[in-house]
Amino acid sequence: MKDSIFKIFHKKQNEITLGLFLIPSVAGCLIFIFLPSAASFLLSFSNWNLLNDITFNGLNNYIELFTSKEFYQILINTVVYALSVTIFAAIIPLILAAFIHTKIRYGEFYKTAYFIPFITPMIVTAMIWQWIFDPNIGLVNMLLKSNLQWLYDKNLAMIVLIMVSVWKQTGYNLIIFLSGFSAVNEQVYEASKIDGASPLKTFFNITLPLLSPTIFFVLLITTISSFQIFDLIYLMTQGGPENSTNVIVYWLYKNAFELFNIGKASAAAYILFIIIFILTIIQWNLRKTWVISENDD
Repeated sequence: MKDSIFKIFHKKQNEITLGLFLIPSVAGCLIFIFLPSAASFLLSFSNWNLLNDITFNGLNNYIELFTSKEFYQILINTVVYALSVTIFAAIIPLILAAFIHTKIRYGEFYKTAYFIPFITPMIVTAMIWQWIFDPNIGLVNMLLKSNLQWLYDKNLAMIVLIMVSVWKQTGYNLIIFLSGFSAVNEQVYEASKIDGASPLKTFFNITLPLLSPTIFFVLLITTISSFQIFDLIYLMTQGGPENSTNVIVYWLYKNAFELFNIGKASAAAYILFIIIFILTIIQWNLRKTWVISENDD
């Protein structure tokens, strides 16, 4: 009997060891992700200010949000910001990666230079760009010889935030695109040269289709991260001026931890989740129409 138990234990030793190593990760996900998410979902149907008892109020939080002009403006701000950053933070790194991949001089230097902003702490990034766009001593106004109130003008503040976000995200997406370029077989380019294809035709007819899985990945992760922007807004504009740069995550933070509207903030969090989920599903389904690896099936 003991021998049979020992044999079973010996056969299952790898599985048991694996399970023991997984326990901290599973416990961490359960305690810090799944349970708070479930609690937040339940709170979205209630009123709570962190002091009084929790009271159930059904769909009132969601109804109030969808009938609020302010929240619609915040939704529009979020969508404009996220889509703008996604488009420019995909196109610009793609063009840069195409040039660097052509073995230009100092290519390694350019890779490092473009990647440094991505690993720079956001608070440092915000302080530098606040100085650059300062209306009195800022570098931009000095160069343009203007007196534009960049971060204090409701028509310009969002543009500045989009520019800073694209600048910061470019380095990461550039590295991803360069990895995609390196995976393309060089014989394909040699064959296109033999056929007399111009560099432009080669890029659009060969490089882009072969790079489509990488483009899809960049678009997907950039979209998701852009909809969750918080730190840059918090550090540079605090949602102003006149709510022109207020986005869902920053609005959620203010309502939860400054106004103590926990129920309404939880409802906003799940509205954001649904938006990101729907956009991800749309992107995932549309990939079959243009990602080359999906068309090969």
